[in-house]
Amino acid sequence: MKRIYLDHAATTPLDPEVAGLMHRIQVQDFGNPSSIYAEGRKARMIVENARKTVARLIGASTGEVFFTSGGTEANNTLIKNSVRDLGIRRIISSPTEHPGVLNSLRAVARDYGTEIVLLPVNHAGQIALDELEAQLRNEAGPTLVSLMYVNNELGTIHPIKEIGRLAHQYGALFHTDAVQALGLFPVDVAAMEIDFLSCSAHKFNGPKAAGFMYISSRHRLRPFLDGGAQERNMRAGTESPALCAGLARAFEKAVDERAKRLDAIQQLRAQLLDGIRHHTDIRPVGDDTVAVHPKIVALSLPLTPKTEAIVFNLDINGIAASAGSACSSGAEKASPTLEAIGMAEDRKLLRVSLSHLNTADEIERFLRVLLQNI
Repeated sequence: MKRIYLDHAATTPLDPEVAGLMHRIQVQDFGNPSSIYAEGRKARMIVENARKTVARLIGASTGEVFFTSGGTEANNTLIKNSVRDLGIRRIISSPTEHPGVLNSLRAVARDYGTEIVLLPVNHAGQIALDELEAQLRNEAGPTLVSLMYVNNELGTIHPIKEIGRLAHQYGALFHTDAVQALGLFPVDVAAMEIDFLSCSAHKFNGPKAAGFMYISSRHRLRPFLDGGAQERNMRAGTESPALCAGLARAFEKAVDERAKRLDAIQQLRAQLLDGIRHHTDIRPVGDDTVAVHPKIVALSLPLTPKTEAIVFNLDINGIAASAGSACSSGAEKASPTLEAIGMAEDRKLLRVSLSHLNTADEIERFLRVLLQNI
């Protein structure tokens, strides 16, 4: 029985073309990018070409893109260092952020006394812009707004352009964790008035342990890691040309194929939702009034002995799906996101996250197994 993978919000399979590119670089272009002889210069060129590609795809300059180990490092660096280096005294965020953001907020509150304001969210995890504006009107010193583009558990989309405009209107800075959005959603850091952005490559069929952060040239942060002068003195440690090139190629490919991939995902989503339409005990989280990422389908199930073990039951039937964020899947209590949206205790969340690599036959089989386990 061929397994069906429906957890692309947790991670995605590495694109074969990207894997081939990375293998060739690892074997043939193994030089240290900081070395000045030929092998080092070639490695440096690979890293800088990757940086140019990323910068072009988000509307930034190359001097504003810094490679990291992923989204968590980027979130930690941008939040903690903006407090340390830019004098941020208040951060406005939401309770549905990724743990990399929420735990960074707890850290700066503990270590620097930073005021943390978590905006309330609606039943689908979306903030209200008037609530954000009310907080921004309240002048409480230098402020950072940190809100994710797409929620990793629910798929809820925040209106990033409007948030950036509001933040700048009131003199605040804006950081967005764009990990779940990049590749399938356009990002233009200037048009969206973004000061800081976090990315992780393994969400768009790139390599794990590879990401980048965007830091607007208007802001000067000191390094989070002390050491050598890599990444223009912003991130010490020898760069991996293979990881940088793999990230850039996967990102470029996702953007080039965006329309085709989105069309395939939307068709699969429609098939899935149509398959549960007549089953009143299975409810999609949110409604037509809330913008959601088409790849993430969050389903609210009745809590029964069968659904309590729904992820296991799907797994033994050859299907990989998730009970929520992979970052909190080992926790016994509800995630902060589910608590924030007020999910009833007699309900169970099942997150199905789709890809252009999935097929209609796979969705049909998933629906069959799901309905047998309700």
